[in-house]
Amino acid sequence: MFGMSDVIAAFSEDHVYRLTGLSRGRLRYWDRTGFFAPSYADDNPRLPFSRIYSFKDIVALRVLEILRVQNGVPLQHLRKVAEALSELGDDKWTSTTLWVLNKKVIIQPSGDERPREVVSGQYVIGIELKRIVSDTERDVRAMRARPDDSIGHVVKMRGISRNAWVISGTRIRVDSIKRLHEDGYSIERIISEYPDLTEADVRAALKHDKAAA
Repeated sequence: MFGMSDVIAAFSEDHVYRLTGLSRGRLRYWDRTGFFAPSYADDNPRLPFSRIYSFKDIVALRVLEILRVQNGVPLQHLRKVAEALSELGDDKWTSTTLWVLNKKVIIQPSGDERPREVVSGQYVIGIELKRIVSDTERDVRAMRARPDDSIGHVVKMRGISRNAWVISGTRIRVDSIKRLHEDGYSIERIISEYPDLTEADVRAALKHDKAAA
């Protein structure tokens, strides 16, 4: 739906927090109690990166953040909703438009008018899934965008590419760029191999390597 199954991405708990606002404690509690588990999980939760979330997980968690945090839907009620929609599997939070009425989730039946509370005439709050998907894609791109001050610089950071010199803001090693250059690759061809690089990045790598030599 909306191409979500075609998006290949992996997100850590830190990424999820930045994209959804859900705390690590809440994520771990939901995982531990079986309410919402990441798509990729190791049996040992103490291992680094033992919990990896997919793009569809991010969209689902944004829906849950709107329901639970923004609209105050009780977790107990959300658990019942999850049970009622269990036949949808992992798509239960991302396969249909949901509505909120008096802190309860309402499903929009196909072909019906917009649901509303009969006595007060108050319409429920609709969660526009297409907008959430679009906003998530936008924020993922923004999160991964390199800062302007990282372009054209090389750095060495502990734990990144075995402490080798890399292009700032990436994991692309300076020595990898050098090998391509020695093999006769032009700057344009090197960039075609590493689309995240700019001409300034490649020149900085070659200049740094010559200075080191």
